[in-house]
Amino acid sequence: MNLQPIYNIAEICSKHGISQAVLSPGSRCAPITLAFARHPKINCRTIADERSAAFIGMGIAQQLQKPTVLVCTSGSAAYNYAPAVAEAFFQRIPLLVITADRPPEWIDQLDGQTIRQPELYGKHIKKSFNLPADLNHNDSQWHAQRLISEAINTAEEFPAGPVHVNVPLREPFYPTSQAEVKFDEDIKTITETNSIKDLSNRDWEVLIEKWKRFNRILVIGGQGNIDNRLTTPINRIIKEQKIPVIGDIISNLHPVENLIKHADLFLGQDKTGLHASLQPELLVTFSNSTISKNVKLLLRNHQPQEHWHIQASGYVADTFKSLTKVIRVEPDTFFKKIAEIELPPTFDNQKQENYYHIWQIEERKSTRLLQTFFPNEPFGEFEFIREVINALPDNSNLHLANSMAVRYANFNGLENPTVEVFANRGTSGIDGSNSTTVGHCLSSERLNILITGDLAFFYDRNAFWHNYDIKNLRVVLVNNHAGGIFRIIKGPNKLPELEEFFETHQKLTAKLTAEEFGFEYLHCNKRSKLTNYLKEFYEDSDRPKILELETLSEENANTLKAFKNTFKDIK
Repeated sequence: MNLQPIYNIAEICSKHGISQAVLSPGSRCAPITLAFARHPKINCRTIADERSAAFIGMGIAQQLQKPTVLVCTSGSAAYNYAPAVAEAFFQRIPLLVITADRPPEWIDQLDGQTIRQPELYGKHIKKSFNLPADLNHNDSQWHAQRLISEAINTAEEFPAGPVHVNVPLREPFYPTSQAEVKFDEDIKTITETNSIKDLSNRDWEVLIEKWKRFNRILVIGGQGNIDNRLTTPINRIIKEQKIPVIGDIISNLHPVENLIKHADLFLGQDKTGLHASLQPELLVTFSNSTISKNVKLLLRNHQPQEHWHIQASGYVADTFKSLTKVIRVEPDTFFKKIAEIELPPTFDNQKQENYYHIWQIEERKSTRLLQTFFPNEPFGEFEFIREVINALPDNSNLHLANSMAVRYANFNGLENPTVEVFANRGTSGIDGSNSTTVGHCLSSERLNILITGDLAFFYDRNAFWHNYDIKNLRVVLVNNHAGGIFRIIKGPNKLPELEEFFETHQKLTAKLTAEEFGFEYLHCNKRSKLTNYLKEFYEDSDRPKILELETLSEENANTLKAFKNTFKDIK
């Protein structure tokens, strides 16, 4: 087989500025692996478990905001990428997924490690490409080169996401031991320049005139990266136009002043007239998903007259069942333009200010509740996570696993503007939280702190099964020896099968895992230990660290119930 076009895949990637690849061992993928492993400008890492490898690659791409290459062999190995591919698709993270395959004549012929790989990831991929099986003809080589460039451009084009390149390979695909892997330096690439989208002057005039007619405007930011371009204009519309802005902890809007961070808490109240008083006339949203179920219920049950979503291109979800307009610009472009609006002090504009103050009053009540409720007996996972977040070092990354970890963090909120938050909320699964965090550790010198529950942690232990330095990893493990969220969710918490079939009790602790992978291990079982432990936990070290708290699932559920019940007593 002519392997030169296969080797050139790595060169094309390099010319497009890709510098990171995560490889999983296999035979059929040997020439692809050698191409990347021997390329002088591409940093390769080997991760044996493909499911973990894909999440690690996703974490690298998320940190660097540049596509990471994934390479694996044929068969079920490729299917193990699927959870991370789906997560990257919904989080808009660029991945170049390269899977080796049998040649087409051997598909469905009971040959080993052979499945139907073209279009393997279905609708959870931006686009799938299948390279020619025969690469001896010049046209086939040109075709392969073109497809690789197209795949990379597609991955990076907004909204970014994963693309799949399936590579059929015939034997022999191992070069001889003396063979040199060379790259055609004059290889042709196709690059793409992204245009900056804007509206016409007339379109802006129409939008601004509409904006001025609404008296109850609400803005919600979904999951996104920290974007310093947004902070100043959003601060300005809050201060000058009295627009309430909601941001979950995963929105990374915490540098914004007077942000509504605790909407999920106070919207959970059964307070007569509260929800109706918070109904907006105009809802403006941007970025991805929102954690808060209570925010979703408010806006689905008390719908705005209009709902504008700000997104430059790509599919837009109608999360709140009220979408009326998609505005195809970047959020910073929109809010900079809106911030320039000057509103005279009229009676109608006073209505907007009154609306803003309703949100702010509830926000201040929630903040006060958090400050007065803790410390609380017994010492449990909510208070533990609160103290961990409040002590986060500057310029660190906070990673939140799903189920209760991300919810506790969202109840608490985040103040430190130098901390950036990441969470696998594209699909909201427990798989891959460890691995995604490891990907960030491998691509950034920042301290990466993961807050996770026991099921998510033990489910993804293979994240640590490799030979790479992750001394900047800190794992905060709340171990209630069960899936504690099922005691919080209405439905399973009342069922007799709760403990056996929903919580799924397990007896593990992280001590042996820490020993196995060479982590420092701290076991916290009381409040009095926590302050000293946190200082030690965040200090520099030549090893990663785990800080574990063991609690009882039932006690945690009771604490959270008591916490929510205190809202009824706040005036």
